Amino acid sequence: MCPILFKLGPISIYAYGTMLALAFLVVTFLLRKEASSRGIGPNLISDFCFWVLVVGIIGARLLYVLLNISYYLNNPLEIIMLQHGGLVWYGGLFFGIVSGLYFLRRHFLGIGYILDMIAPFVALGEAIGRIGCLLNGCCYGRPSIFGLYFPVHKAVLIPTQLYWSVFLLVVFLILRIIQSRANKKLLVFFSYLMLHSLGRFFLEFLRGDSLPIFLNLNLFQLISISVFIIGAIGIISRQRIPRISGRG
Repeated sequence: MCPILFKLGPISIYAYGTMLALAFLVVTFLLRKEASSRGIGPNLISDFCFWVLVVGIIGARLLYVLLNISYYLNNPLEIIMLQHGGLVWYGGLFFGIVSGLYFLRRHFLGIGYILDMIAPFVALGEAIGRIGCLLNGCCYGRPSIFGLYFPVHKAVLIPTQLYWSVFLLVVFLILRIIQSRANKKLLVFFSYLMLHSLGRFFLEFLRGDSLPIFLNLNLFQLISISVFIIGAIGIISRQRIPRISGRG
């Protein structure tokens, strides 16, 4: 809808990158406050957020490139053009979790405790970032007379980016409620996996940029099913673990 927000001479300020930056700043700010209230060094959380962001973006971009490998083999310079969009959330999630676990172990922080702390804010960050997708015109929905006009596609499409952003804001609020009442480690994190994957599964029926590959389901729906199962198993397993009594 508006891929370029404005220009400063020869420099173009892209909506996609701007919203990603805004998401990072908002999440880092809120997590620093949350960490301080829990007696965790805010600077350590800032380092954690930056580390996970960089590795997560690399993973998200890598998966997107692999899924569109024929295009990028013919246009290799486009691989680094992040301002044009092209990140796959599940690639970022996987790389982000792996890199985050490495960081936490290296700094001797309780993995379950930190994952539960950050999970709601991950949903909030993606909700903000998806506005960048809306402005950029990527991650678009199917044609519909009840949609929005996207100049880049010259068509009226379902604004799936907006729907997903609103859904993630609701997920953020739900997770914050669970967070305030949870008495078992990783309950918030596994709830995030279940809610995110459930919403993504149904949203994909409205998307117009993914083709079905198995049983009329696309790749991201199949991944969502797998992530949902992991989350469900995780929550069930929590029921056999004693209540938490502190950090660690």
